[in-house]
Amino acid sequence: MTAIEFSEQLLNMEQSLQKYAYRLTLDNADSRDLVQETFLKAILNRDKFVDNGFLKAWIFTIMRNTFINRYRHNALQNAYCDRPEESFKIIQTKSPDSENPDSVYSVIEISQKIEQLKENFRVPFKMYIAGFRYREIADKINLNIGTVKSRIFLARKILMSQLSM
Repeated sequence: MTAIEFSEQLLNMEQSLQKYAYRLTLDNADSRDLVQETFLKAILNRDKFVDNGFLKAWIFTIMRNTFINRYRHNALQNAYCDRPEESFKIIQTKSPDSENPDSVYSVIEISQKIEQLKENFRVPFKMYIAGFRYREIADKINLNIGTVKSRIFLARKILMSQLSM
């Protein structure tokens, strides 16, 4: 496929790419930026495209991966560790209500609730919020990965019920 044919097919997909980008971002400006970034990546990596029959799937995959990478980058930019002795991250919100102590549990209260969990839930949960992956947790505490996932899920469920009172 020549560069001209590639560009023409790319431009023919612009409207469907714009719709998909809007479904991902829910914002017109962000969706236009995502489409432009997708076009740029597709053009720069045109030599890596092999099968002519799946251009649309290739372009949509580029868009989805670009969106995911941008989302992860933004989430990392908004995350901070409140205190070194606490091993979990708190996601900042830009809502003015988030600063209201009546509307949010303090970190100390949440930590106390975590410490009140039974040990078989607390240990995997604390390892998970410390950044360990499921496989690493399973290997360290000698459990099946399914058991680890289940215990972390149940720990979350218990904490949500206790903290919603």
